[in-house]
Amino acid sequence: MEEFHKVRRLPPYVFEQVNRLKAAARAKGADIIDLGMGNPDLPTPKAIVDKLVEVVRDPRTHRYSSSKGIPGLRRAQANYYARRFGVKLNPDTQVVATLGSKEGFANMAQAITAPGDVILCPNPTYPIHAFGFLMAGGVIRSMQVEPDEKFVPALERAMRHSTPKPLAVILNYPSNPTAYVATLDFYKDVVAFARKHDLIILSDLAYAELYFDGNPPPSVLEVPGAMDVTVEFTSMSKTFSMPGWRMGFAVGNERLISALTRVKSYLDYGAFTPIQVAASAALNGDGSDIAEVRDIYHKRRDVMVDSFSRAGWDIPPPAATMFAWAPIPEPFRALGSLEFSKLLIEKADVAVSPGIGFGEHGDDFVRLAIVENEHRIRQAARSIKKFFATAPRQLDNVIPLSARR
Repeated sequence: MEEFHKVRRLPPYVFEQVNRLKAAARAKGADIIDLGMGNPDLPTPKAIVDKLVEVVRDPRTHRYSSSKGIPGLRRAQANYYARRFGVKLNPDTQVVATLGSKEGFANMAQAITAPGDVILCPNPTYPIHAFGFLMAGGVIRSMQVEPDEKFVPALERAMRHSTPKPLAVILNYPSNPTAYVATLDFYKDVVAFARKHDLIILSDLAYAELYFDGNPPPSVLEVPGAMDVTVEFTSMSKTFSMPGWRMGFAVGNERLISALTRVKSYLDYGAFTPIQVAASAALNGDGSDIAEVRDIYHKRRDVMVDSFSRAGWDIPPPAATMFAWAPIPEPFRALGSLEFSKLLIEKADVAVSPGIGFGEHGDDFVRLAIVENEHRIRQAARSIKKFFATAPRQLDNVIPLSARR
């Protein structure tokens, strides 16, 4: 049977191939150490859970909620931006709660995209950044990822050579999967360009609180004039270890937030009210929960970089996020990231995310999620070291030439 039009526009979901192999190995009794999906393993802080339990006992909170977020939640997010970034937001017109930043991005794409609209998107990047607009009928033009002096010239080339003129540019710093971090000076240059060319900025700031070296990552909304052209998306999933709670936000330009709010009003009634109340309490907290989560990921990062280096795999230490963007070791690079990822499951009992799943420019890398404890990370390194010690002699027998790039 022929696939539906929007489904046909989506490329194959390469992560599913790795997931099937991982499930099959576990079914046979293998102890797979999962560094693939960025699914936080830390428990949600007790105070947040206690608030949820308290509120859920009130039957009045079991009714339909507010699609844009209850007023107290939107105020809490506005207050967080004021404390963290020095950015003033009107909670009534510049803040909308989303069911995680992923849903926010997808519905923003539905709200602003006409068929054929061109979106400038990093490559590699988190899949929803591209897929959300593809499903909405947009066209993706790939951009470089690193936030350096080459970025604005790349924007200029894109503006000259794209027809129609691009509608929006997506920023994602700290970046998933590359872990690049942007500076405020970088944001100033991009905002100036966007305002000059009437270009919308969509910024994914989901990892703003998971930083390890230097100063806290800035928000693009700190730049004067950014509010004229920008919407920024954040998530409580990683910051407060609340991935299953599905709570995020879009903040920024009133016209864009209004468009997103209107689309959402047709599609959902918002998150369960007790979740919204508990999320408000989390945002209004003293920050100690955030600091504790950051410290745990920092220690895990250091253990991963050190133990994998001892195993013969040098991994650049990420300055932020819960991921390491790891070059495929030279003896295996010709295989590509998907076959290398399969090989790690089969021969080392370690699951990673193939870089090709984040865009074709990611195929020389895999993404390692720091979602296992320090003991398990060291265990993964030992398994990989053992595999590396025998793999060069076995490589020709492991992957047929037809599977190599």
